[in-house]
Amino acid sequence: MNSNPTSLEVHVAGIRMKNPVMTASGTFGYGSEYADFIDLNQLGAIVVKGITSVPWSGNPMPRITETPPGMLNAIGLQNVGVDGFIEKKLPYLRNFDVPVIVNICGERLEEYLEVTEKLDAADGVAAIELNISCPNLHCGGMSFGVDPELTYELVNSVREKTALPLLVKLSPNVTDITVIARAAEAAGTDGLSVINTLLGMAIDIKTRRPMLANITGGLSGPAIKPVALRLVWQVYNAVNIPIIGMGGIMTGDDAIAFFIAGASAVAVGTANFVNPRAPLDVIDGVHTYLKQYKLDSIKELVGSLQT
Repeated sequence: MNSNPTSLEVHVAGIRMKNPVMTASGTFGYGSEYADFIDLNQLGAIVVKGITSVPWSGNPMPRITETPPGMLNAIGLQNVGVDGFIEKKLPYLRNFDVPVIVNICGERLEEYLEVTEKLDAADGVAAIELNISCPNLHCGGMSFGVDPELTYELVNSVREKTALPLLVKLSPNVTDITVIARAAEAAGTDGLSVINTLLGMAIDIKTRRPMLANITGGLSGPAIKPVALRLVWQVYNAVNIPIIGMGGIMTGDDAIAFFIAGASAVAVGTANFVNPRAPLDVIDGVHTYLKQYKLDSIKELVGSLQT
């Protein structure tokens, strides 16, 4: 038995975390936006919003709309750029005892590599998460995430530029996610983030116009949890590297389901917009579950689905 039967500490893809609950990219800003609401030190890891080689202004408004039960977004990766992040955002995050994972994106391979090299040389970056599957852009990231050969090329090229732990965020908008997962694994990623948002749209029936200026966007929230669970389970049975599960996690019970499906850690996303304390509530819920079922660690749950 573990000497600390309710320990939540995990080591996932080379990242040591106090607990297996992190924030999902694009839903937690650069971390400072939530510091007035929660103690950032209590998080397993902070995943900041997507960073690109130069600042991006994002898509035109409107770019967020609610759906039952979830949210569509077409933010378009608005961000300060890698130089702005390193100079203005990263110093603040160094004040906390929590791993900082930087999500990165680009329209071309060279952009990913430029961002990777700069982050690799920066102090305070614990890992890189490759966004190869953003559905709210007209081009770029998503093209990598739906093609196994492009996925392999991108991941392998980034892998050569950094010794930092590397995660690849997979798209659900594919015929067979396991093909992409295996390509990323073969290219050298340390872990997989499963899943990014589902491609969707919403229509205003009064005006007969799309509710997003971008027309389509990424669907997130509780509506996608059953899909996310299924894909985590499929990927878990296809690869031999750890998975960070995400997609509609609102409670500790939701997180437990992802562990059982095969995730070694989870990320809380859309719930942050509804309840800024959601990640801490999830942590508490996971802890309560472990104590209730007298489990030594999360490891006993990972991939324990009985079929």
